[in-house]
Amino acid sequence: MHANRTLSTKVAEEGYHSIIRDQEKAVGTSDKHEFQAETRMLLDIVARSLYSDKEVFVRELVSNASDALEKFRFLIQTSTDAASGESGEFAEADRALEIHIGTNKQDRQLTIQDTGIGMTREELVANLGTIARSGSKHFIEQLKDSGRGTQENVQNIIGQFGVGFYSAFMVADRVDVYTRSSRAGAPGLKWSSDGSGTFEIQEAENVAIGTKIVIHLKADCREFSDEDRIREVIRRYSNFVGSPIFLNGKQANQIQPIWLMEPKQVTAEQHNEFYRFVGNTFDTPRFTLHYKTDVPLSIRALLYFPEGKPGLFEMSRDADGGVALYTRKVLIQSKTENLLPKWLRFLKGVVDSEDIPLNLSRELLQNSALIRKLRTALTNRTLRFLHDRSQKEPESYDKFYKDYGLFLKEGIVTSQEQQEKEEIAKLLRFETSKEPDRTVSLPEYCQRQAEGQKDIYYLAAPNRILAEASPYYESLKKRGIEVLFCYEAYDELVLMQLGMYLGKNLVSVEKEMRRSDVAADGADADGLIEGSLLKTQIDELLPWLKQKLVGKVSNVKTTGKLDSHPCVVTVEEMAAARHFIRTQSNNISEENRYALLQPQFEINPKHPIIKKLHKLTSSDPELAELLAKQLFSNAMVGAGLVDDPRMLLTSMNDLLQKVLDKH
Repeated sequence: MHANRTLSTKVAEEGYHSIIRDQEKAVGTSDKHEFQAETRMLLDIVARSLYSDKEVFVRELVSNASDALEKFRFLIQTSTDAASGESGEFAEADRALEIHIGTNKQDRQLTIQDTGIGMTREELVANLGTIARSGSKHFIEQLKDSGRGTQENVQNIIGQFGVGFYSAFMVADRVDVYTRSSRAGAPGLKWSSDGSGTFEIQEAENVAIGTKIVIHLKADCREFSDEDRIREVIRRYSNFVGSPIFLNGKQANQIQPIWLMEPKQVTAEQHNEFYRFVGNTFDTPRFTLHYKTDVPLSIRALLYFPEGKPGLFEMSRDADGGVALYTRKVLIQSKTENLLPKWLRFLKGVVDSEDIPLNLSRELLQNSALIRKLRTALTNRTLRFLHDRSQKEPESYDKFYKDYGLFLKEGIVTSQEQQEKEEIAKLLRFETSKEPDRTVSLPEYCQRQAEGQKDIYYLAAPNRILAEASPYYESLKKRGIEVLFCYEAYDELVLMQLGMYLGKNLVSVEKEMRRSDVAADGADADGLIEGSLLKTQIDELLPWLKQKLVGKVSNVKTTGKLDSHPCVVTVEEMAAARHFIRTQSNNISEENRYALLQPQFEINPKHPIIKKLHKLTSSDPELAELLAKQLFSNAMVGAGLVDDPRMLLTSMNDLLQKVLDKH
């Protein structure tokens, strides 16, 4: 054998190619063994409880076969004889490294055969005789102890625990294993068990080098003797194993693991094909994030941002994530729940990390702290990628934001880390009071703030017209302060949850108005301006209003922040109050609603309506009371604190009737 011979997998030519032959024959007496630390009960736990889907036994056995090929590849490449061009230590050292699977419906059998390292009698007893002992794991330990194993060779071996093989007993009445070690002169062997706690080993003739597993399926598991069913399982779990898999003579794993390729080497066509495969979709990706890093973890990630808008199910938090977790090209979980935060569930793709330790079944991840570290790294990289796109492709990003902005806002609401909240917040977009028909980011807003402005102001309204007409905006508009306009009902909750950005508080315009009042332009020593009610008149009106609105308001005061509006209502946390009204108000009485909201009624003492109201308190108390209550109701509507404005029609009609009676 030549030293520079490449032992990478051979791709079969067109046509039939199978090494599976029904030629093995057991000879001599058999040795009966008991599973050393295992009983039938333990096998039942492994077979029935550890795995949620029976089909994963195919994945486990294919993974074991892949391990066997990797072990042989390593030994051939590192042996002294191989380096000198000799292969005397190993039999048939230049054979193709492949995995073959055969289905037999008539006999209810499934066969999985590899051309890998094979096993000796001692290895059979050790590897298949003890649960939770893995030949692959032991092999890695030997490599590390001897110092011969390079990082790449060690990491290419999938197996970490010895349970995978026993998953076959979920579907099998009996399992026969034929194996022959790669060592020159090694005999063929047969291992057989029905999973009841014992196994038998005897020599066998006509056994090919490697390992062949024949599964005699239970009657209710006959589906796994169907070629199409097995092809589906291979496609789902083992499409990216590093060796060719042949199913009934035809290669079954066709797609190259492009996430392990250099990003610049992957074409747009390859990305489109792979995206459609992993996303089970027909569109093309909007953005593609393909990167690799070894710090803080070994990560090979390929993440796609869908082109299409999310459907109703995808919007639901119950929807599964779309990113699969692999380790060394073998699928661990197709929809890994904790790999990315819920708000990134729209992403499709693959993450391959060689650092992930696995628990006994590969279905549950063993080290949650490590997964959290991986999730943090992936989330940060995704956020950085989106920020880059927003800078380099603003038009494309704006379209993405219109479709998927809700997910980003969900991320702010659900994240527990302020730093992460602020990183997501960079990606938000809002119209502002300065520029209609254009959105800005929070960083852009902060950059153009006036010197000394310590807060970021926002206003919730259904549209720009109502936002600009809002009484809460008047004072800030007069002072030339830019305000973010939030047109979606949940936007103000998002900003309230964010709380702060770059050390600046996010403050609703309603809360800003509730703060200590500012003196109006042209005010005298008492804070009153020309045309305003006198202080004595105000001192008369405020307690009168509080008495007429008893049970509804916590306080009544004047404000100098209004210009064209007669009055407003303020509460301590307007966003939370509006959310409460939308979701809970039907469950409580009106009296309790006001007790919870604690609204403050603020009047504009220079407004004609308020001045007329003061006169009416003495000239027509009944009309004054109707007017006062209607003004308060109007202010509650303007604040968004009335769930159904139709409730105001009765009081409005009463007021109109009273006015018309005067004429």
